[in-house]
Amino acid sequence: MAVYTIEPERATLHGSFSRDFPPVLTIESGDTVHFRTLDAGWHMAPFAKGEVEHRRFDPRDPERDKGHALCGPVAIRGAQPGMTLEIRINEVRPGAWGWTVGGRIPNDVNRRLGLLEDVDELLWTLDADTLSGRDQYGHTIALHPFMGVMGLPPAEPGIHPTVPPRFCGGNMDCKELVAGSVLYLPITVPGALFSTGDGHGAQGDGEVSGVAIECPIERVSLTFYLRDDMPIQTPRANTPAGWVTLGFNTDLHEATMIALDAMLGLMGEHYSVSRPQALALASTVVDMHITQIVNGKMFGVHAILPHGAIK
Repeated sequence: MAVYTIEPERATLHGSFSRDFPPVLTIESGDTVHFRTLDAGWHMAPFAKGEVEHRRFDPRDPERDKGHALCGPVAIRGAQPGMTLEIRINEVRPGAWGWTVGGRIPNDVNRRLGLLEDVDELLWTLDADTLSGRDQYGHTIALHPFMGVMGLPPAEPGIHPTVPPRFCGGNMDCKELVAGSVLYLPITVPGALFSTGDGHGAQGDGEVSGVAIECPIERVSLTFYLRDDMPIQTPRANTPAGWVTLGFNTDLHEATMIALDAMLGLMGEHYSVSRPQALALASTVVDMHITQIVNGKMFGVHAILPHGAIK
């Protein structure tokens, strides 16, 4: 199996999803790609407090580069709609710096809390070897790095924003998708056209300020497989925390129902139980988490079935 490397440069960077973007790389099922990514805001280097808008990659296209800085797209030869893309997350190594902002970002949380004008920025020094981060105030936290965006373009033509997560992945911001996880996405377009970016050093469920520790990723290693034996309608993942199913909707309750419905389907597959039995079991062992509440009014919920919870 081949191993490829993608660096963040003009030819590989884009800030939107589209089935019309030509792939920067075409691989075979079973191949591995090592990506190096910018932070979500296209920054090339750390910056001083108050300079979050500076030191950005240039030039940027005003139409296709409005969103998160993504690398790709990568086409997988033979991928067709109706198949499933399996993505094995081998490694996520953060860069040496990151940032988090409280306030300023115009989402419903910051509006509700009255924080659009009152802003504070945490500037982080990150240690990828000890998996620890320290801000300028001396706060130290453990890092659990993951990619906020891993996804495929919608089937519809045109350019689509990166902010809202979709059934084909994208800006899912699920903190469970750390190294050692396997993500499954329903393929929407020929070739799949996978892109990734928006590295996070650490994030709590909800991503309540609108950002996590936004950081460049020195290396994210992903291995891709095509699956024609796992028809799915929403993302699912096998993570260190357990099996995860995700739901996205403009209504938080509906997002919860989508994630739960997908979990009942997964439990039926794994344990050969009826849906009523799966629901009864889920009520005892499945946890429902709010993935994020800030991505363009598209809420995310994920259900977790811990490994070994049912024997």
